[in-house]
Amino acid sequence: MASGARIGVVGATGAVGQVTLGLLAERGYEEVLAYASARSAGLSVAFGSGSLTVEEATPEALASADVDVFLFSVGTSASLELVPAAVGGGAVAIDKSSAYRLADGVPLVVPEVNGDRAVEHAGILANPNCCTIPLTCALEPLHRAAGLARVRVATYQSMSGAGARSMERLRAQSHEELDLLMEWDFDGEEFDEEEKIRLETRKILELPQLPIMASCVRVPVLVGHAETVWVETEEPLSADRARELLGTSPAIELDEFPSPGKASAGSDRVHVGRIRRDQTVENGLVLFLACDNLRKGAALNAIQIAELLLDRQALAA
Repeated sequence: MASGARIGVVGATGAVGQVTLGLLAERGYEEVLAYASARSAGLSVAFGSGSLTVEEATPEALASADVDVFLFSVGTSASLELVPAAVGGGAVAIDKSSAYRLADGVPLVVPEVNGDRAVEHAGILANPNCCTIPLTCALEPLHRAAGLARVRVATYQSMSGAGARSMERLRAQSHEELDLLMEWDFDGEEFDEEEKIRLETRKILELPQLPIMASCVRVPVLVGHAETVWVETEEPLSADRARELLGTSPAIELDEFPSPGKASAGSDRVHVGRIRRDQTVENGLVLFLACDNLRKGAALNAIQIAELLLDRQALAA
């Protein structure tokens, strides 16, 4: 029923936007409109077996588009300008930027974790950070079983997380030029990316005081983010039991040695493995996860949010 909806993709020429269009075509959507900045207007983008002509994303164009749901994959400043216009025109906006993620009254949703929150929207819903999404998918089953006392996470993030231009730059580099990068805004103590992971994880899990510390680095991989996660639970939880819990989650695929490239690239699930006891603390576990940051880490999660809403509307009709 949801596939009959009219969907607008804003930022259609970017890395996430292109994946969004591919996923919408795969899932049977036919009424799809593509929007991007003025410099991309008039271009053709692939959609299923055909193509779409990109329209310029202006407040006026979005407000008059007669669209059910807009999926935004643009920067924060563009979202702040365009999202209110889209909502004013009667659409629901699902935004990938950080513009609304921590705003009061805006649900920050990972469907497998807190999907019930999606219906509480007032026109705008936020899509979490591409590291927060897989992290909360892994943490939620453990929290439900044993409670979370503390979380530490190290991320290894691919170049696609910085956009299509960064991917092209990586393709052009020689082996001698490859290196780790730390390119986020820095306040003298931590990167804004690390703060996002902490604050967004707390909001999604509804644990506002959860001690969580992140350390982020970008690695010379095209697509796929990976994370090492150290978890301390309030109650004892064995590695075997954690493996059982994670294995029954619809968002998780158990993988002995998850890889951001070979294992998770192109996958719609979060690959989790290396689940073992952390012998340095009481009630400690360590796990490693990998996720296609363009799919489940961004585009697919937004589409899943949209489908929660569209399916509910269809059932109520």
